[in-house]
Amino acid sequence: MSLLWFILIGILAGFVAGKLMRGGGFGIVVNLIVGIIGGVLGGWLFGLIGISTSGIIGSLITSVIGAIVLLWIVGLISRSVKRQ
Repeated sequence: MSLLWFILIGILAGFVAGKLMRGGGFGIVVNLIVGIIGGVLGGWLFGLIGISTSGIIGSLITSVIGAIVLLWIVGLISRSVKRQ
């Protein structure tokens, strides 16, 4: 896959995860970062449980799930910091 596809999937995955987790996107740059980190995290998590995906749709699903997990972890950390 070309770099352009990784960027487009990252933006779309970050946007979808932002909509699902907080009800709105975060802007194109933050969506891209969340989507790319989510793709790596999702690939690692899927590898741990023995799931493999292929193609653009598989990459998008993996990235969205990873981005949702990433946003959930960030939400837990930010809540614990606010309490202190």
